[in-house]
Amino acid sequence: MQLVGRLHMRKSFDGLCGLVTSELRREASSGEVFVFLNRGRTHIKLLHWEHGGFVLYYKRLEQGTFATPKKEQLSWADLVLMIEGIQVQRSRQLRRYQL
Repeated sequence: MQLVGRLHMRKSFDGLCGLVTSELRREASSGEVFVFLNRGRTHIKLLHWEHGGFVLYYKRLEQGTFATPKKEQLSWADLVLMIEGIQVQRSRQLRRYQL
């Protein structure tokens, strides 16, 4: 997951794809998930390419704010915790076998 920006909540598919291309120099149809937060951190958009087209996920909080990510690259677990409003104060990732 790639955190892109904080000012682009009025943009839809084409505008967000343009930001991914121009600001990140990445291909929007790469299969990555691109994350956009508004300035107040009360709205989040996720842009993702699936077979056949783009998917745009949009969530607006009625109370509270989304936690500010500590890094620009998020894991799937980090994203799910952020969307669900769960803040982990301390954690340790256990090593797993990878090819």
